[in-house]
Amino acid sequence: MQFIKCTREALLKPLQTVGGIVEGRQTLPILANILLSKNGDNVCFTTTDLEIQIKTNANVGMGAEALRTTLPAAKLIALLNAIPGSGTEVSLEKEDKRVVLRANSSRFSLAQLDANEYPELTRSDFATEITIPSSTLKHLMQMVHFAMAQQDIRFYLNGLLLVAGDGFIRAVATDGHRLACCDAECDMHFSETIEAILPRKTVLQLMKLLPDSDDPVKIRLGASQACFEFGDIEFLTKLIDGKFPDYTRVIPTGNDKIFSINREQLIGALKRAAILANEKFKGLRWVVTPGKLLIQSANSEMEEAVEDIAISYQGAELDLGFNVTYLLDVLSNLKNAEVRFAFSTAQGPTLLTMPDSERFRYVLMPMRI
Repeated sequence: MQFIKCTREALLKPLQTVGGIVEGRQTLPILANILLSKNGDNVCFTTTDLEIQIKTNANVGMGAEALRTTLPAAKLIALLNAIPGSGTEVSLEKEDKRVVLRANSSRFSLAQLDANEYPELTRSDFATEITIPSSTLKHLMQMVHFAMAQQDIRFYLNGLLLVAGDGFIRAVATDGHRLACCDAECDMHFSETIEAILPRKTVLQLMKLLPDSDDPVKIRLGASQACFEFGDIEFLTKLIDGKFPDYTRVIPTGNDKIFSINREQLIGALKRAAILANEKFKGLRWVVTPGKLLIQSANSEMEEAVEDIAISYQGAELDLGFNVTYLLDVLSNLKNAEVRFAFSTAQGPTLLTMPDSERFRYVLMPMRI
């Protein structure tokens, strides 16, 4: 029985939307599959890894009969990508325990697993609902995601803190060495601040799926789950159960040794100096003196790089060390022409901001060189 007939692109789009969370090696074989639920013309595509669940719909079905099946995600997407020609017509039809994909003169027989065994996540109750432009949420995530920890034993750092307050929404991430915080205005008002820690994988997937547009995204927050609804996509995720550190205490307020510098010029200098830096620690020495920033790197082979940049600075001399990766991560995600550095002492936290906005703050701890 033929149950899907459409162009290659029309079928590939929803499959790619939900297929991003599917991993090759699974403890449960069915988690490597996509659940297809057909009801008339509408087909719902679902994937889950038991922590995240993504659903989307497309009008690619044919025939009135309802149908549910699961197919191997990676193989189905790879086959559709390999079929040549824009607008090529493809179809899926059930044949006993197999599903056949047809395109032009090609025929591919795929194994299916019982749809009744597919472990769909159960939605919890959501106490909070927030609606903001998709581009706003995507921007917040892009501005802080690089500071998330990876596989840290402090599990609450392996994600992003989403904060909703009176007229603002905020994203915060830290790995203990650096902290990124970004705010955006919103029309929502809450009597108390609401916080939720989104897992790292959730953040990275949402950054790929969220359109950079003013189309709304509805965020529902509960005690253990969050749900993001935008376009034809429903993105359900478990939350990290833990207490995020008090990030407000980390952001310095009294750093009075300040200079601004061209972002692209600094990126170029850092990349060149990094070539001769110690491969393990990636440390760079910064010497800040009136009118000049000196960047130095060296390695165990006695090789050395020196970059000399003119800056508008009249404060006391500072001799600091920084991990070049932590600097390049933040500078590469900013878009403005200049960035501002603010210091207190050579040992205290450094604050990086944008000269024309206080909505973004990046705190970086210096290192010993």
